[in-house]
Amino acid sequence: MLDYLTAGIVFWMTLFGVQEWLLELRLGYLGRYWFLAIGASLLLSFLLSGITIALIIRFGVDPFTLTDNVILSGIAAVIFGVILTLAQWLILRQSEMTPRVFALINTVIGILVYFLLVWLNEGTLEWSGNPMGNWKTALIFLVGGAITGGVTGKALDFYCERVERRLIRLETERVERETRKRERIEREIVEKRKLEKKKQEIETLERFRLEREIALESERKWYEEHGDDDFDYEDDE
Repeated sequence: MLDYLTAGIVFWMTLFGVQEWLLELRLGYLGRYWFLAIGASLLLSFLLSGITIALIIRFGVDPFTLTDNVILSGIAAVIFGVILTLAQWLILRQSEMTPRVFALINTVIGILVYFLLVWLNEGTLEWSGNPMGNWKTALIFLVGGAITGGVTGKALDFYCERVERRLIRLETERVERETRKRERIEREIVEKRKLEKKKQEIETLERFRLEREIALESERKWYEEHGDDDFDYEDDE
C-alpha cells in the first residue's frame, strides 16, 4: 500500500510542477526557481517532522486516536505551512505583478486538499512500507496534485495577466500624457515664436514709419527755411 510520505511527495511535487510550468509563462526566470525552492522547503519540512516523532515519544501521543491525530496533524501542518509559505513568498516578492498573499493561500489550499485526499484514502495508506504498492491510490494523489496545481497556478496566472494589462494600460496612458504635454509645449513654442516674429515685424514697420516721418519733417523744415513754392506740404502729409 502507498504510505503517507510517498503520497505527500507525489501530491506536492505534481502540484508545484504544474504550477512551475504555468508560472514560468508569466514570471519568466522566476518560475524556474519555483520547483527548486519548493523541493528544498519540503525537504526541510520533512527533516523537522522529527518534532512530531519526539512529541509522540515524550508525551505518549497515540496518532491513531482522533484527538491526538488532529493535534499532531495541526503541528505538522503549521511547521510545513510556515516553511512552504516562506519559500513561495521569497520568490513572489521579486515580481511586482504577483500578490504576496498567494504564498499563504496556495499553501493552505494545498494542505486542505492533501488532507482531504488522505482522509478519503486512509484505508489504503500506511505509515511505512511499500511506497508504490497501490498504483490506484498513487494515481489519485497524482491527479489531485495536478488539478490543484493547475487551478491555483492558472488563478495566479490570470491575476498576473490582469495586472500586466493594467501596467501596460497605465504605461500607455503615461506615454500618451507625456506626448500630449510635449505637443502642447511645442505648439506653445511655435505660437510664441510666431508672436515674437509678428511683434518684430510690427516694431520694424513702426520704426520705418517713424524714420520716414522724421525724414519728411526734416525735409519740410529745410524747405520752410530755404523756401520752395513748388513743394506741396499737404501731399507729403
